[in-house]
Amino acid sequence: MKLETFFDKFDQFVDVPNAVLKMRELVLDLAFRGKLVPQNLADEPTSELLKCIHAEKIRRKIRVEPGDEKTTAISRDVDFEIPSKWEWVGATAPAVMVSDKGKKVQTKDILDVGKYPVVDQGKIFIRGYCNDSDRVIRVAEPIVLFGDHTRETKLIDFDFVVGADGVKLLQPICIDPRFYFLALRWLPLESRGYARHFKLLKTARIPLPPLAEQKRIVAKVDELMALCDRLETQQHKRETQHTALSRASLARFAEAPTPDNLNFIFHKSYDIKPANLRKFILTLAVQGKLVPQDLNDEAAFALLEGIEAQKSSLAKVGNFRGSTSVRPMADDETDFELPPNWCWVRFGEIMINRDGERIPVSKEERDTKAKTYDYYGASGVIDKIDNYLFDKPLLLIGEDGANLISRSTPIAFIARGKYWVNNHAHVLDGISEDFLRYIELYINAINLERYVTGSAQPKMNQAKMNSIPIALPPLAEQRRIVAKVEQLTALVDELETQLVASQATSKRLVEIVVAELQSAA
Repeated sequence: MKLETFFDKFDQFVDVPNAVLKMRELVLDLAFRGKLVPQNLADEPTSELLKCIHAEKIRRKIRVEPGDEKTTAISRDVDFEIPSKWEWVGATAPAVMVSDKGKKVQTKDILDVGKYPVVDQGKIFIRGYCNDSDRVIRVAEPIVLFGDHTRETKLIDFDFVVGADGVKLLQPICIDPRFYFLALRWLPLESRGYARHFKLLKTARIPLPPLAEQKRIVAKVDELMALCDRLETQQHKRETQHTALSRASLARFAEAPTPDNLNFIFHKSYDIKPANLRKFILTLAVQGKLVPQDLNDEAAFALLEGIEAQKSSLAKVGNFRGSTSVRPMADDETDFELPPNWCWVRFGEIMINRDGERIPVSKEERDTKAKTYDYYGASGVIDKIDNYLFDKPLLLIGEDGANLISRSTPIAFIARGKYWVNNHAHVLDGISEDFLRYIELYINAINLERYVTGSAQPKMNQAKMNSIPIALPPLAEQRRIVAKVEQLTALVDELETQLVASQATSKRLVEIVVAELQSAA
């Protein structure tokens, strides 16, 4: 297969992550292995070119700095096989350093507009501007800028001012400046973070072809990179169209949230991530848009009456802890209009936070009393108690399907059996498991960021948790909602598995094609 054939078939690979980037890397790799353009036996060999470089350095009285590679060929027994007329040379050998002493401009002094462009080692080509003519580096021949910290490489063919530190200026001599720029872009230098990399560049080597072939390589690379640019534009346009189509398909699903319309969302022309779709399903669920309402359902207020009765019963036997008094609901706290028979409540009105047996703090007592029970931590991770060293008192909860709400993550999940929880997890009772499952679904559907404080370990205090508005449907509708969510998320899981398999197949196909191009070129 030829590169042109691959580009013609690009539509088959357009959805593969970084497909265009892989093509750019392939083009450069083929170029510097001597496989992008044919060799010409009439070309003067690189060994003669090296003599010209050496002579030019002598003519310019260039001082050889310690560590610079000699301007001679390096042993051919390195890296990979190159064409017979090529030579391995030091990466800095076919260039001379351009001094920027006293000419650098500090970042704080860079202007938004001005006379002379400022070029630094950042990803943006022109960092800003400067009006100080004394700092200008006059460019008669193109200069390659190398970022000592960033490894960024820029080809500059205009007068400019150097920005900040960490910049090395290299002027190619006797070779094609564009080829040298591409060579430094291709060179696989090890990343050392924000440490300096120029010393790595000075000990690295690049394959150097005859001058005539350098020019052919540059022309071909420019041609293929321009094609990559067009494909990237095409890809971006396609992604924009996908975004519009995905919004339309989500609107269609919101109007009729059926399995058929869910399959429609996963059409290959759309770009909806399964995780986003799961969140969207939950959002529809808690807004009363996922299942139809039944006016014969007992209203949600009846559910609140049952919860209040249960609180009173628990309080009499001392099993109810803390107050659930909450402030009235304000109009600006509700994000949508409720369906019939629903009501707005605060989390504190429905939460029953129970006490249980306190776990002994000492490890010896824990080993004898609790080693058979699971541990539910603040992040929702389950672990056996004999594998976990607790540093805080915990609660032992009974086998009644109580729901845990973590204030540290925050997430919600239903736990089964006997388990231990830490002091950031709240244990909720309810009049039925259906109710608890709906609350679990609701907490995972809404945006809790407004109630959370802290970044290293996000958490919410009890007052914040009590204040969360809950859109509460009738109990019968809660059951329908939970059943529908489970049905649709199961379909999303199945479709996601197919999607992942398809993407993996496409990725392997690209890798196979790239390997074929490298071996056949």
